[in-house]
Amino acid sequence: MKTVDDLLSCSPWFTGLSVSLQHALRVGIGLRKIEPDGYICRRGEPCHHWIGVVDGLLKVCNSSQQGRLMTFAGIPSGAWFGEGTVLKSEPWHYDGIAVRPSLVALLPAELFVRMLDESHSFSRFLLEHINERLGQLMATVQNDRLSEPSLRVSNCLLAMFNTKLYPISSAEIVLTQEEIGYLSGVTRQKVNRAVRDLHKLGLVDISYGRVKVVDLDGLRRFAISST
Repeated sequence: MKTVDDLLSCSPWFTGLSVSLQHALRVGIGLRKIEPDGYICRRGEPCHHWIGVVDGLLKVCNSSQQGRLMTFAGIPSGAWFGEGTVLKSEPWHYDGIAVRPSLVALLPAELFVRMLDESHSFSRFLLEHINERLGQLMATVQNDRLSEPSLRVSNCLLAMFNTKLYPISSAEIVLTQEEIGYLSGVTRQKVNRAVRDLHKLGLVDISYGRVKVVDLDGLRRFAISST
């Protein structure tokens, strides 16, 4: 079973912290298990933590007044989110929901602020991290307006390989078609057709209901050429 140390060891900012800060994080971070469809944060609730995924998969999403669900990002193992809300000391503006059984780390807001105050390297990391997050959200808005399922699915898969947001994204990422549907906003039936199209192009493998990217560069070229 993965631990907080596993998450911290793959977080690029951790080694730049002082020994005292590293110790404070190991002691101060809490853990919570979340079952599928369970919430780690809810829109409108106070934000007390920066959230990391030790193991599992989350989605950050919101529902419109018409009941339409929009997913902003999938958050895989090794990733952190919620820094903007912590910085502004505001309530959550979105929901964080588990897509599969997940183990989540809760880093107290007080420790987050202390890292900003005491670590120049963490401040620099956070600036780049927020910039990457902005780019991801802009791409999500664009992706949400696309009607071609294969393109929406390919962009959903590509988003999981952003090494600046997801430090362990160079590792193999395997998703079920149901999970792809949750993250891309595409129905299960359309996801099935889309992944078969991508499989025919040699971009993904399909086995036992799971989808694995086998040609990341090819998938990027497909997404660019189809936009």
